[in-house]
Amino acid sequence: MKKLFTLFLTIGIAFSAGIVFWAQQPIMDAPHAPVPFEVKAGSSLAASSEQIAAAGIPLNPILFSVLARATGKGGKIKAGSYELKPGATPLRLLTQLVRGEFAQESLTVIEGWTFRQMRAAVAANAGLRHDTAALSDTELLAKITSDYAMPEGLFFPDTYLFAKGSSDLQVYKQAYAVMMKKLNEDWEKRDPSLPYRTPYEALTMASIVEKETGQKSERGMIAGVFVNRLKLGMLLQTDPTVIYGMGDRYHGVIHKSDLLADTTHNTYTRRGLPPTPIALPGAASLTAALAPERTDAVYFVSRGDGTSEFSSSLSDHNRAVNRYQR
Repeated sequence: MKKLFTLFLTIGIAFSAGIVFWAQQPIMDAPHAPVPFEVKAGSSLAASSEQIAAAGIPLNPILFSVLARATGKGGKIKAGSYELKPGATPLRLLTQLVRGEFAQESLTVIEGWTFRQMRAAVAANAGLRHDTAALSDTELLAKITSDYAMPEGLFFPDTYLFAKGSSDLQVYKQAYAVMMKKLNEDWEKRDPSLPYRTPYEALTMASIVEKETGQKSERGMIAGVFVNRLKLGMLLQTDPTVIYGMGDRYHGVIHKSDLLADTTHNTYTRRGLPPTPIALPGAASLTAALAPERTDAVYFVSRGDGTSEFSSSLSDHNRAVNRYQR
């Protein structure tokens, strides 16, 4: 009996040593590409191990189940989409499953995009679950906030990371939260003499600044020009608002008739800011709108090289137009 006990003890020790050794060996060689796999919700430890192996990962499901139980983590595995990288060991894989280190996907929202363009990018992202695809813009916004009637401008342009299979609503909520945080931070630091009644008006100005220039260094000056025009009661007369008001009628060229055609967003025919933002402004444009440069300029014209010529009088502006545009 004693010899039998000793035999079983020796086998147990050898098996345990073998499991420890196995748990620290790479599952796949380094040249191998990462392998995606999924652990389905409600799966047992054994089922989870089988699902991993069935995805093409050379993992022994029985040994992996033994390892999970032996470490007390068998009941802590989280369902979700994962990716096994070359060099990962069974022990590292177990840690990944317990921590819920899901496979990361990304979506980049570009500064100056309209909300329509953002929705198209979200719809085209294969890593998302498209829960909002059938919703109108108004219905989608209602799931995020009741503070605004229109979604334009309310979502911060950035690169967003998410677990594969996440709801697209999660991305919208995150982008909205980031925009509100940045907008409110800049609003709290604003000069009280600025002609904005609400943060939303500042957001609208930021969207105009975003579309008026690609030079971040000039955004403060351009914001200063538009602030001066608002204070003086001048028309903003900014082409991007005309383009936005044209909608699908815009095909790359603005005619004089377009400048004269009244729309809700045409700042050639209507004084003040348009009723909504016209794009998704980035951080530089938000800062420019709420901390514009102090200037006497009320005009600017493109020099044709991406920069602008600023003028404080109409005569100077006309000379600049003749020089750079005609």
